[in-house]
Amino acid sequence: MDKSKPFKISSDELAEVVRLTPLVSIDLIIENDRGRVLVGMRNNEPVRGFLFVPGGRIFKNEQIADAFERITRDELGLDVSYRDAELLGAFDHIYDTNFARKQGFGTHYVVLAHRIKLKDSVNIKPDDQHSELLWLDKNEILSNDKVHPNTKAYFEMNLKGLIAKE
Repeated sequence: MDKSKPFKISSDELAEVVRLTPLVSIDLIIENDRGRVLVGMRNNEPVRGFLFVPGGRIFKNEQIADAFERITRDELGLDVSYRDAELLGAFDHIYDTNFARKQGFGTHYVVLAHRIKLKDSVNIKPDDQHSELLWLDKNEILSNDKVHPNTKAYFEMNLKGLIAKE
């Protein structure tokens, strides 16, 4: 195996990593022309059954820019350059559950949140991790009980004027 190239690990290996260490991931705060933000109903743990912004983990040996572009392509069917994203900050997301639904340990992500602005006409193609995708405004995100608190936190902190005040 070429150690300089990104690689995925097996589910068993990933479960052991999740048990022992934090994962580094990217969240995508995707805003359209009308100031609405994309959220998806999660099919997988650790936030199964909640609306959450799209995102994914960074693979071993994968550059942040490459991971960003892979995640936007694989999760949403979008071809977005990392140069078009704005880094909003790093966040801890700590959960009691894990992707493998194994007992005795949760998941800790160190999340690099990125904002992307897209035209309304962009065609988003969801992956199998989401049962539905919705465009919500800031107030809808903050008032909806199905939106996970870690997604709400991006808007409660009003990061860099993320969504215009209404």
